Amino acid sequence: MARTDSGVSIRGVSKSFGAVDVLDHISLGIESGEFVVFLGASGSGKSTLLRMIAGLETVSGGEIWIGGRRVDQLAPGQRDVSMVFQSYALYPHMSVRENLAFGLVNVGTPKAEIATRISTAARMLEMDHLLERKPAQLSGGQRQRVAIGRAIVREPKVFLFDEPLSNLDAGLRTRTRLELSQLHERLGATMVFVTHDQVEAMTLATRIVLLNKGKIEQVGTPMDIYARPSSRYVAQFVGSPAMNFLPVGHIERGSKGTIATITGGVKLETAAAFDSLPQDGLALGLRPENLTVSAQGTVRGMVVNVEQMGDRSLVHARLADGTRIIGVDAPVTDARGGDEIAFDADGSKAMFFDETGKGYHAAH
Repeated sequence: MARTDSGVSIRGVSKSFGAVDVLDHISLGIESGEFVVFLGASGSGKSTLLRMIAGLETVSGGEIWIGGRRVDQLAPGQRDVSMVFQSYALYPHMSVRENLAFGLVNVGTPKAEIATRISTAARMLEMDHLLERKPAQLSGGQRQRVAIGRAIVREPKVFLFDEPLSNLDAGLRTRTRLELSQLHERLGATMVFVTHDQVEAMTLATRIVLLNKGKIEQVGTPMDIYARPSSRYVAQFVGSPAMNFLPVGHIERGSKGTIATITGGVKLETAAAFDSLPQDGLALGLRPENLTVSAQGTVRGMVVNVEQMGDRSLVHARLADGTRIIGVDAPVTDARGGDEIAFDADGSKAMFFDETGKGYHAAH
């Protein structure tokens, strides 16, 4: 089903509702066959951008192209896209088969072609046995699968998903995520998916587009976004628990990069290029997994709380200057609230952020 001309090009697109600017000159290229996830908090503009691609919202400025054709002035039905919503929106009086066929019947698709497409989609989504049931006889996960099947049978250039998993319980969300990932591999189709859930974004995307207040904060692969956040906002938004930020008192040139002096006079050697860094106003960023409990650790504080997660323990601590950090320990830990604790910091994974929030990393 993949088509060589199913890329999406968003060129300087803006959206305003009256005096309120929702999207501000967004430019983005999505290649044919990519699975791109728009990630962001409520109000970031991610759903509005998706709806503009679909034609459900008008464009205030800029252009949208799909498959080499400008579409922002076209009606939704002329854009060759299929959208899957958070709500399943199935016709309750129709069987699953009839729900899948409805859109194709409306555009005059031959009966034999409809039957073939339904058979293919049902096999792909493992729902052959559900075709004669009504929506009321289906579970939430099965209904969402039918909604996805309805998109598949249309054989669009681009699939658009607007938070389609948010109504499912946690276990079903995980399974449906896997199904969507496998579906993308089988179809090779261009897919654009909106979510506020970073786990969905990290596990599904070939690239993540992180939006913040109507602007693109960063575009990159999931591991780029996680390991090399372009800003403090990205570092805080992606990752659970969020990145630790420690005030930097002083930096100096080291043999491998930059040596930072942090709380308690601790010196930490990092791989960040010294010449690229401002000399003051810096914070050092470390993911919790790069702060491990160790009797020989140099970063010392007091335990505030311990969360035993099964595969590891998260140790929340307060340093002498009041900075709160989270580090990791073994699944079974002796750490208790009020204990003194020491962490070994992996400086090679550290990054810096200046007063504007801009990130500085080790050179590749």
